[in-house]
Amino acid sequence: MNENVKRLKETCDLSDGALKVLFAGEADEELRAAADEVRREVYGDAVYIRGLIEISNICRCDCCYCGIRRSNAKADRYRLTDAEILSCCREGHALGFRTFVLQGGEDGAFTDERLTALIREIKKEFPEDAVTLSLGERSRESYEKLREAGADRYLLRHETASPAHYARLHPASQTLENRKRCLFDLKDLGYQVGSGFMVGSPYQTPDDLVADLRFLKELSPDMIGIGPFIHHRDTPFAGFPDGSLDLTLRLISILRLMFPHALIPATTALGTVAPDGRERGLKAGANVVMPNLSPASARKKYELYDNKICTGEEAAQCIECLKSRVKNAGYNIVVDRGDVKK
Repeated sequence: MNENVKRLKETCDLSDGALKVLFAGEADEELRAAADEVRREVYGDAVYIRGLIEISNICRCDCCYCGIRRSNAKADRYRLTDAEILSCCREGHALGFRTFVLQGGEDGAFTDERLTALIREIKKEFPEDAVTLSLGERSRESYEKLREAGADRYLLRHETASPAHYARLHPASQTLENRKRCLFDLKDLGYQVGSGFMVGSPYQTPDDLVADLRFLKELSPDMIGIGPFIHHRDTPFAGFPDGSLDLTLRLISILRLMFPHALIPATTALGTVAPDGRERGLKAGANVVMPNLSPASARKKYELYDNKICTGEEAAQCIECLKSRVKNAGYNIVVDRGDVKK
């Protein structure tokens, strides 16, 4: 076995220089095989499914890479009603989903009062199911109220752990310091916490990627989501090249070896850049997929990047198609909340 891969598997860490060697593509097959071996040791061949409900594409933020950024006047805005969200949960539960992910822009209409009532209603109807939120930066008090209402998990990608790089991706009103504050507040409040970063975002360097891995070591999240940067035509980054699928897959494998127990999704972005992208993500060490439970009318509107797949086998209603694809990749979808294994 390649010495860097062997050391990473044994110690769950490497020097910065050795990590950069793996970024460059040294020993890809050995890296992937080691990651798959570790994920099977911890999770077997199980793949957990999350029902993704994109509740709003209205956002107060103005991130330079995002298609639903505040300044994009061309975005076709929408906001689901509570009744629509509950209907999505009911359909998802009937299809076998035991985790619902409520994801949206930072939409001021989703107040603490509205969200706590909605979470309580979901938990009342489906007490054994997990509620995951992915609604951006909020105050500690807000996170505490949502946790007390029954929210189990929170996903908040840090996007980049380098302050200089963060400043190139966001307006001055958004800071890495506050993003990190949110993540540590969430951990302190008892959430299962997910973070992650974009691969190949504009101006990103290997040093930035090392900083991402070092920050994740500090945070020790339960879930880590990464995906390639994909441009959106109506953003300041429209002219930048998309991130590399191969580098993203290498980083999934590195993350599996650094965080053997983490829940790592094979993301929609992987499926967007390559037809078999999510299967390749699973083979690289991922163990979660997140089919879309949103109403069909909303899926195309939640366009964070161009050409997002939004019909067909990524839709939750085609769960049998997805099961078949996952099985052909060598894994099995299970009906389970899919909590992290400590």
